Amino acid sequence: MIDAVLGIDIGTGSVKVIAVSRQGKVIQTVSEHLKMIQPQAGYNEQRPDDWVSATIQCIKKILQDPEMANVKVHGISLSGQMHSLVILDQHNQPIRNAILWNDTRTTEQCVEIRQKLGDYVLENPVLEGFTLTKLLWIKANEPENWAQIATFLLPKDYVRYKLTGNLHMEYSDASSTLLLDPVLETWSKELATHFTVDHILPNLVASEDFVGYVTPELARKLGLKEDVAVFAGGGDNACGALGAGVIKDEQTLCSIGTSGVVLSCDSNAKTHYRHNLHFFKHVIPNQSYVMGVTLAAGDSLNWLRSNILSDVSYEQIFKEANASDIGSNGLLFAPYLSGERTPHGDSSIRGSFIGLSALHTRGDMARAVIEGITYSLYESICLLRAKGKAISEVVAIGGGAKNDFWLQLQADMFNAKVKRLKYEEGPCMGAAILAIKGLNWYNNLDAIMESFICFEQVFYPNQNSHEQYQQYFEVYKKIYTQTRELTSSLLSLSKK
Repeated sequence: MIDAVLGIDIGTGSVKVIAVSRQGKVIQTVSEHLKMIQPQAGYNEQRPDDWVSATIQCIKKILQDPEMANVKVHGISLSGQMHSLVILDQHNQPIRNAILWNDTRTTEQCVEIRQKLGDYVLENPVLEGFTLTKLLWIKANEPENWAQIATFLLPKDYVRYKLTGNLHMEYSDASSTLLLDPVLETWSKELATHFTVDHILPNLVASEDFVGYVTPELARKLGLKEDVAVFAGGGDNACGALGAGVIKDEQTLCSIGTSGVVLSCDSNAKTHYRHNLHFFKHVIPNQSYVMGVTLAAGDSLNWLRSNILSDVSYEQIFKEANASDIGSNGLLFAPYLSGERTPHGDSSIRGSFIGLSALHTRGDMARAVIEGITYSLYESICLLRAKGKAISEVVAIGGGAKNDFWLQLQADMFNAKVKRLKYEEGPCMGAAILAIKGLNWYNNLDAIMESFICFEQVFYPNQNSHEQYQQYFEVYKKIYTQTRELTSSLLSLSKK
């Protein structure tokens, strides 16, 4: 009999579940698509019970797979999209749809918080994505819903509640709400009282904590034993970092999915990063991380393929981009399709091609988009280096780690070695590791890392290429300031 755990990730586009053996082998992977609800521009919602249904379907598919015939599941842990708000009534039922991390309706609430407390609260910028702003929006716009709130959760916490019947929030996700003190590791009583949310704060637990067993009723429904332990889990970025072995100071991750993230571990909570960099708790005890975010990273590439190069595969897009030159023959792309998080924190900025001429090819446009996404991520790396972080190696995960051309481009632009994992399952693997750590199958986390983390390839920077990218990067950094007023005017006109 093979001993295993399940790692679950509640994403934005899908729920993904993996079964992982005690030795770190991925036995099976399944996923279920999730629908987005967009009642109007800037509004992004999902039904919390859709996450639960998708999770149950994934677990059923995993357990029914022939590969699992000789496997015993001992534990489960979860990862999930951060910031997204689930409000529950006194019966622990969702009061309304969840308001997601990429929802931008809360600009007025951000202004309110900044006027009272400044641009940064608890070492984090005040931005539309954060959970507190969503709570305040409900308070101002849906008083009937506000009056019913007994507690609030984030996505994976709600799914975990449905698995176990127990309500908790853990530190890595809680630190993304704008309400957790990252130094004291407690809810900020001052902020909670100030914004009258002190009565709805959930109990806090550590990411690796045991929080209950799968309920007997659900275990029977799924075909699980009734002694399957459930562990708290963590936010998707923290779990993605754990699953990539990024757990110690100065270790750095570059994750490119729908959004893009540069994440670097930092246990020194006294560093003031600013520039719309985020400072959150890791899923590892006594560890934190600083993070820069590009809102439309892989999403920019998806847009390119859907609207401009719809007749070709992603493989062909990279092939054509590779045929272009560094700098895309004088063409720059700003990936602000959904606004921008780091360093600008501007939900109203929009994307642009700069320098487009009749001589540019589709390959130039493809390369410009790929370079633009990477320039945005490079901005975060430059900000971290300016604060004294030595970034010489970067572990790449997500869609940006699947293509050699893009990985070499990252190495050249970042001027750092870029490492690709041999086996990469993203946040799911981090969740699985938390379950394995919770089950005490290894003596310590280092032993788990040694068994689980293996690198397939390293891409080394070319200094000449880096210097060329640096010249274009200096021009790229000017795009935001020189297009901000133009895009704001266009938005105003298009809303009339």
